[in-house]
Amino acid sequence: MDDLKFSVVIPYKQRLDNIRLVLSALAEQTMDHRDFEVLIGAMEYSPEFVSVCQEFTDRLTIVSTLSADDWNLCKARNLAMRQARGQVTLILDADMVLPTRFLDNLYERHYAHGQDVCVVGQMIGYDDVVETDVEHVELAPFGHYREVLAELEARDHVVMDDRWNADNTTAFHRFPWVYARGGLVAAPTATIRRHDLTYDEGFQGWGPEDQEWALRVALTGTPIVLGEEVYGLHLPHLRSVQDNGRTAQRNNRYYLAKWPRLELELALSFGWRETARVLPDVRRELKAAAAGFGPRHVLGTVRGTANGRSLVVVGAAVDPATRTAAPDVAALFDTHAELTVLPLAGFALPHPDGDADECHVLPPVARLSPRYRDAVLREADRVAVKVSSQIDQGPAA
Repeated sequence: MDDLKFSVVIPYKQRLDNIRLVLSALAEQTMDHRDFEVLIGAMEYSPEFVSVCQEFTDRLTIVSTLSADDWNLCKARNLAMRQARGQVTLILDADMVLPTRFLDNLYERHYAHGQDVCVVGQMIGYDDVVETDVEHVELAPFGHYREVLAELEARDHVVMDDRWNADNTTAFHRFPWVYARGGLVAAPTATIRRHDLTYDEGFQGWGPEDQEWALRVALTGTPIVLGEEVYGLHLPHLRSVQDNGRTAQRNNRYYLAKWPRLELELALSFGWRETARVLPDVRRELKAAAAGFGPRHVLGTVRGTANGRSLVVVGAAVDPATRTAAPDVAALFDTHAELTVLPLAGFALPHPDGDADECHVLPPVARLSPRYRDAVLREADRVAVKVSSQIDQGPAA
């Protein structure tokens, strides 16, 4: 690493007004401008974008990596991240405006002693618009945002992001990676390099790419913390809730296929707060449901072909270590069929709607309490044209 304290990574495409405001705020940081660099992954070749950057070259060190490829948020971040020379990489969306002491405060509170920690920042205003269509945007002059941020900096304590509220405490302690948004998050550059913590470019459109990145951060043993007085203002921009929801569904299934974890499938069915509350009970129920399987097997799902037709089996005995199905389950499929074995109980599955010809729900699912059994049956009905169930609908055993 060079002597730079920060590399500020910004993904960008066709948001000239936004990026000008973001750079204006960075140009007014109290941290010496020689102590940080601004790296922009720009997914376009645009003279207008270059012109905006030129407005700040006397106050900021800006390095832009340009690509004409189709927009991909993860690729844009990666283009910039790979150029980082600072001790800490700060990942910042092109719609986040920072207060003047942001970089000094982040460094002094979290990185001055070489701490290996991933710091999550508040995105003030983000939750106000995330579920709202934005069809027209009229941004205020930078002076307006400067005043708002100055008022916030004058306060003793700022909590204006729902992730910092007490009702998220249990879920954060159980699943800290869920609370890391790529719009404002930092980690040591050496940690990112050592563990190859780039963003997965298989995510397309809006969705949990930042959560999946933070999960990999957590699996390295790097603590994820909610930053102390680390915040920025989220600027408005065009947004379609319908389009975001459509890509989020696809991306969530991609995420689940990559990381078939119980807490994730539960969260896709019940949400993260509820998952934090019920997870211990669900684990006990799943263990009881798999009691007759043998020591290595858990409740899982298997996909393959039977009589040439696609079949998903839920409630199957599977070995999560080897990703193999028990012989009696494998016998349900065509001989030599390629089987996809996942240690998922079936609360959520990584398959599109109606993607399988048939789904078999096996008797162990009946041992789950009605709420969880019904969730499995709903998901089976979603992924398959036909569902055959070997369980009754009475009370769980």
